[in-house]
Amino acid sequence: MVPERCAVNSLIETPGCSSVEGKVRWDLIHSLWNGAMLVASLGLAPMLFSWTAFTVFLVLTGGSLLLGHSVGFHRRLIHRSFDCPLWLERILVWVGTCVGMSGPFWMIRTHDLRDWAQRQADCHDYLAHRRPMATDAWWQIHCRLELAQPPAFDLGAAGRDPFYRFLEATWMAQQLPIAALLFALGGWSWVVWGVCVRITASVSGHWFVGHLAHRQGPQSWLVEDAGVQAHDVPWAAIPTMGEAWHNNHHAFPGSARIGLYPGQSDWGFAFIQLLARLGLVWNIALPDDLGRRKALRRVAYTPDAAAASPIPTRPAQGS
Repeated sequence: MVPERCAVNSLIETPGCSSVEGKVRWDLIHSLWNGAMLVASLGLAPMLFSWTAFTVFLVLTGGSLLLGHSVGFHRRLIHRSFDCPLWLERILVWVGTCVGMSGPFWMIRTHDLRDWAQRQADCHDYLAHRRPMATDAWWQIHCRLELAQPPAFDLGAAGRDPFYRFLEATWMAQQLPIAALLFALGGWSWVVWGVCVRITASVSGHWFVGHLAHRQGPQSWLVEDAGVQAHDVPWAAIPTMGEAWHNNHHAFPGSARIGLYPGQSDWGFAFIQLLARLGLVWNIALPDDLGRRKALRRVAYTPDAAAASPIPTRPAQGS
């Protein structure tokens, strides 16, 4: 069965489940992992700096965020906004795991819980990013939320996939072959910048943009009946591969295209278009495929956006 692209596909609302009542607990595994990467970055990276190591950091960070986090995890595994061969999906999801935030199942559950909660009339401060920046950083990077009455999850085919089960169990160990290759090519400098600094930048950047995207910035749409609304973070469009157009994403969560208007850079969608031209991707969902008019209210118009329709239409071939 093809999932509903604007639904929270893995989450099942159970009787009495609530997005409000819960406690924030220290997450031992993720806290130690993220903390170790940060300590190594701050303590070793300045001493081991070289321009080649910095280049490795830029290439691996950008490449993994593009192929893995944005396209593999978010637009394919979570939202199913395009179809592709299973072998390609697995490669993209492996790259997403190598970003170093967590395994694919944790990423699905974390995303879908927040997605569902923000659509409710109200939700816990952890899920809404309501607390001050320092508190929110500690919560999101080092803690987890345990709801008193949580919903259930069914990960479907992904949850039964043996390869994804392997990645979930070994997500931290996936850095070892990368570190070994980097050490062989460039020594400890490449390892620290290509693994530790990359993971720290990815984890911290993911939190920081997510924090801002639910606090301040431009808005074009309001989602009716949702307790938490999203904002765009224009300066982060390129480093997030288009994910920073978060107001657009809340409005059209199942769309493979997130940067919807002229001037809104979306490298993730550009990569999907490239795969489509190669015959590796098809059935790409765009805003005008999703039937979201009744769920949205327009609050502003992006400069130079097409005025023919309040919902962006399918781009011309090759755009």
